[in-house]
Amino acid sequence: MLLLLNKPYGVICQFTKHETHPTLKEYVKVPHVYPAGRLDTDSEGLLVLTDDGRMQNQISHPMHKKPKTYVVQVEGSPSDAALKSLRAGVKLGDEVTLPCHAEIIDEPKWLWERNPPIRYRASIPTHWLEITLTEGKNRQVRRMTAAVGLPTLRLIRTQVGGYSLFEGGTLALGDTRMIDATPCPPSPARTAPIKPRRTGYQPDFVGKKSGVLPTNVRKARVGAASQANRSARATASFSRKKP
Repeated sequence: MLLLLNKPYGVICQFTKHETHPTLKEYVKVPHVYPAGRLDTDSEGLLVLTDDGRMQNQISHPMHKKPKTYVVQVEGSPSDAALKSLRAGVKLGDEVTLPCHAEIIDEPKWLWERNPPIRYRASIPTHWLEITLTEGKNRQVRRMTAAVGLPTLRLIRTQVGGYSLFEGGTLALGDTRMIDATPCPPSPARTAPIKPRRTGYQPDFVGKKSGVLPTNVRKARVGAASQANRSARATASFSRKKP
């Protein structure tokens, strides 16, 4: 099973109740599905949910490098140098981001109003960027734009892999769209018997009734006898050599 959600601003990506934020439970009524990758509480847009753990891993795990596209409103005017840095890779602490797609775009016509609205400063212009990543570091887009002097004011994810916010028409804010209603089959039950581990240890009481000593006791006695024999031979040899 797979469905899409257009997550509103302020919704936290979990189903359990949260003290201060609305959760996915208020928007997703289909049971047993979970997000394939997170979307920050202060970000909006496409969230993919599934009941298939394998598909969840294929969509969200960085090793699969599924492209994720974001529409970003930034404060300031992007220079050619800033765009070049975003595309080439930005140093974030001890890491450098992978090369990505980044370009200036017009304000989207499909844009909905955000609640609450972003903060505007009349003296500083804002612009829109489209950024496509193939990795998913913590708050990566915001950190990348800040690193080139363009603080992010609004962040909307529009695509994850082959799934789009506009597939079948623009998905309304807070709505879901079912892509595949077939539930994931349960994992096959394990039928092969589990063999007990052989540790080589046998307690001392084993064999008392049968008259057969356990392996660990036999080995201990043989070892003690061998040590005693070696000590006796060494003593005898020393006595013969003594004048």
